[in-house]
Amino acid sequence: MKLSLNHLKRYKQIAFLLWKYGRSDLVKNMGLEEPYDAEEDLKKIGDVTPDQLADDLEAMGPTYIKLGQVLAGRPDLLPAPYLKALERLQDKVTPFSYDEVEQIVMSELGVRISKAFSRFDIVPLAAASLGQVHAAALRDGREVVVKVQRPGIRAQIADDFEVLAEIAGFLDKHTEAGRRYRFLTVLEEFRIAIQQELNYEKEAQNLVTVGANLKEFPLITVPQPVPDYSTRSVLTMDYVQGSKITSISPLVRMDIDGAVLVEEVFKAYLKQVLVDGIFHADPHPGNVFLTSDHRIALLDLGMVGHTAPSMQESLLKLLLAVSEGKGEEAAETVIRMSEKLPSFNATEFRRKISQLVAARLDQGLEKINVGQSLLDVSAHARDNGLFVPSELTLLGKTLLQLDEVGRILDPAFDPNASIRRNVTDLLTRRMKKDLTQGSVFSSLLELKDFTTQLPGRLNRIMDAVTNAEVEVKVKAVDAKLMLDGMQKIANRITTGLVLAALIMGAALMMRIETSFRLLGYPGIAILCFLAAAAGGFWLLINIFIQDERSKD
Repeated sequence: MKLSLNHLKRYKQIAFLLWKYGRSDLVKNMGLEEPYDAEEDLKKIGDVTPDQLADDLEAMGPTYIKLGQVLAGRPDLLPAPYLKALERLQDKVTPFSYDEVEQIVMSELGVRISKAFSRFDIVPLAAASLGQVHAAALRDGREVVVKVQRPGIRAQIADDFEVLAEIAGFLDKHTEAGRRYRFLTVLEEFRIAIQQELNYEKEAQNLVTVGANLKEFPLITVPQPVPDYSTRSVLTMDYVQGSKITSISPLVRMDIDGAVLVEEVFKAYLKQVLVDGIFHADPHPGNVFLTSDHRIALLDLGMVGHTAPSMQESLLKLLLAVSEGKGEEAAETVIRMSEKLPSFNATEFRRKISQLVAARLDQGLEKINVGQSLLDVSAHARDNGLFVPSELTLLGKTLLQLDEVGRILDPAFDPNASIRRNVTDLLTRRMKKDLTQGSVFSSLLELKDFTTQLPGRLNRIMDAVTNAEVEVKVKAVDAKLMLDGMQKIANRITTGLVLAALIMGAALMMRIETSFRLLGYPGIAILCFLAAAAGGFWLLINIFIQDERSKD
C-alpha cells in the first residue's frame, strides 16, 4: 500500500491502536509487523484500561472522538466497561476558544456577535467532537442556543477518512474479517453520517421535519431553528429549559409520571421509524432532556435514520417476531431483507436465531431487550454469511438507547408490551399513508386500463387457441440430469431382459440333441448359460460401483 508522507504517521497511529487493543491480526495484514516497536511499547504501557481507549481516541482528533461516540452505543461490538468509558466522549470534549467562536459566527452570519445577539455566553454549555453549544438571547429577548462548528473540522475529517478508506479497502481484500464485515462499506456509511452532521442547514431541516411529525405527541418537544441565524456552520435554535434525563433528582422523579412519559417516547419512535421514514438516530441520555414543564425534549438531530416503505414493513415484522419470541419468523425476515454472501449458512443461522430468541423467552417476554436482540441478530447474520442492511443495526442501537432512557424514567417499563400495544395503530397508519390521493388515482387508472383492454386481450387469446397458435414451454430444473438418470434405468432394464432371454433360450436348447457338446451338455445351450452368467456378474458389479459413487 502506498501512502503519502502526511498520511503515514496517522496510518501507523491507527495500526498501533489496533495492536494495543488486541487486533494484531489486522495489523499484520496492514503490512506493518510491529508499528512503533509495539511489543516494547506495550510492555511499558502495561495493562490497557477502557479509560485509556477513550483518551487515545480523544487524542487522535474529532473523527476518532465521533467514532468513540458511535461505539459507545454498540454493545454488540464492545464489552460494557468500554461502553461506559466511551460515554464521556458524548459531551465532555475539550472546547475550543471563544475567540474562534466569535470569528466563525461573524464569518457565517456576516455581523458581529454583539450586533446579532443581546447576550452570548462565553463559556459553552457543552462541547462535542464536531462543535460546541453556547447559550444566547436574540435582540427580541428570545432565549436560544447557538451551535458552532469546530474550526477546520471539515478538512481534518476529510483527511482522516482518506487514511481510513485506504486501510478499510486493504483489509476488505486481504482479511477474512474484512470480507465478512465489509469495513469499506461501513466506513462509507459513517462518512456520510458525519457529513450530514457537519451540515447544520441539514440539521435545521431535520428539526423542522421531525418536529412536525411529532406534533401529535403533547409530551414531546423538538426545539425549532431560527433560519435567519443559521448557516452551514452555525445553528441557532430554541433554548430548552430543563436538564438531562440522567441528571434529574429523586425529588423531580416523584413529580413526573415516568410510565406515561416513556410510553409516549417509545410510541413516538416507533411512528418515526415505521411510518414517517425518518427518525432521531442518536437518543442517548445526553440528547434527551426533561423540560421544566415535565415534557421530553429530543436534541441533536444531526444524525437521523431513513427507512423506505419496504424496509419499514420488514422492520415491523422483525420487531413483532422478536417481541413475541418467534425465532424462526425473525430469522426468515432477516434472510429476506439481507444480502446473501457465498458463505451464507441458512440452517446454522436459523438455529442460532431460534436459540437466541428462545433463551430470551425463558427469561420472560417482559425482560427481552428488543434493541439488544436486534443487534445480536445482526451479529449472528454477519457470522453466518449475511450482510444485513444498515437500517437494522441503526434501529437496534436506537432502541437500545431508548431502553436506557426508559429504565431511567420507569424501571418497570416493558418495551415488548409497548410494541404489541401500538402495532395495530402503526399498521393502520401505514395503510392510511399508502392510501394517498395520488396512489388511489394511480390505482384507478391502472384498473381503467385493465377493464378497457381486457375484452381485446381475451379475443386475441381465444383466436390463438382456435388457430392452434398457443405454445406451452416447460422449463425443467436439472432436465439433463433427470434424462441421464432415466436412460441409466432403461439400460439396466434392457440388459436384464437380454440376460433373462439368454437363460430362457439356453434352458429350451438343453432338450435339443446336437453333436457339439460341452461338459456333456448341448454346447450352444452351455454357451448361452455362460454368457448370461458373465453378463449378470458384470451388471451387478456395475450397479454396485455406480451406487457407491452416488454416495460421494
